[in-house]
Amino acid sequence: MYHYTITRNSSADDLEPVLMAFHTIVSKLPITGRSADTPGLRIEEGKVIDRAYTGPVLERAIATNKLIKTRPDTGTYKGVPVVVAPLRDGDGEAIGAIGVVDITGIFDLATLMEHQSFILRQVCGADPCPIDTEQISSKR
Repeated sequence: MYHYTITRNSSADDLEPVLMAFHTIVSKLPITGRSADTPGLRIEEGKVIDRAYTGPVLERAIATNKLIKTRPDTGTYKGVPVVVAPLRDGDGEAIGAIGVVDITGIFDLATLMEHQSFILRQVCGADPCPIDTEQISSKR
């Protein structure tokens, strides 16, 4: 029987089964992860892309021992919303981090609502859609 232990110096090989499981759970969204002392993995489309991966947000999550939701200014995922969580040991110290592309961060609710109102005005002529006698010609 196999036994996996993640430590602050776990290698990419040590992290691969766990990160691949996360990758599968999140419908193959890109996943990254590393231990505190050793570069880790970048996984995309079911394949390991990089076995010596690190990134600025992974490093920051380990250093601050906090969950981070951001759009990185540098690195492979520059400008792409990501969420990165620290991996903690029994004492609560960060020994690594795992990150995923944050599809919820792609949508800005305020912008979405603004676009919805614009679309309704285009389709209906007024907000909310008018009654039959008020419909614009494209709705008739």
